[in-house]
Amino acid sequence: MDLPWGDERSVQFVTSLGLITTNGPYGHNISTDEWTHHISYSPGLIAVYINHGDATNANISKTKEFGVNLAAFDQNVLSSIAGGSHGQEVDKIAALKELGFKFFKAKKIDVLMVEDAALNIECKLLKKIELGDHTMFVGEVVQLYPAGNNQPLIYHGGKYWKFGSAIQKPEEKELKRISDIVEKHRKKK
Repeated sequence: MDLPWGDERSVQFVTSLGLITTNGPYGHNISTDEWTHHISYSPGLIAVYINHGDATNANISKTKEFGVNLAAFDQNVLSSIAGGSHGQEVDKIAALKELGFKFFKAKKIDVLMVEDAALNIECKLLKKIELGDHTMFVGEVVQLYPAGNNQPLIYHGGKYWKFGSAIQKPEEKELKRISDIVEKHRKKK
């Protein structure tokens, strides 16, 4: 059964947005990837899922490296441009620079990184897996930059969001009651 793009059920997921930067047959490129996930602490592994025909897919397949830049809450325009056109047809980096967005050269791989992103990570390709209508690229972290001061941009329901209020933990008395109930139902070894 399919879970179609834009379907009222498929838009219920809440994600951050990875701005995936590459260099290769299509030159320096940037794309927006809704499916960007941290999948291992040690070693640090990041998975990104890219459409089969995209310039980003071709660039990663050829060079075996990519940048992961988590879009900051104020980079919604950057995200829309990076995800709204194809790297085979548009020099998105040049367009974004003309709009005032800034990039810097990665330290260990040959890509540009997004300045003022919520997080910047350089990856070397570890594994490539064809899954449905996307390719999963698993990259091993080779350079991790300090987290920026910006909160990540959130994507839900086909719209951009920013963080609001944090949900408060229950009070100590309620936490104790919850802990006691969990212990009461602990399985015996």
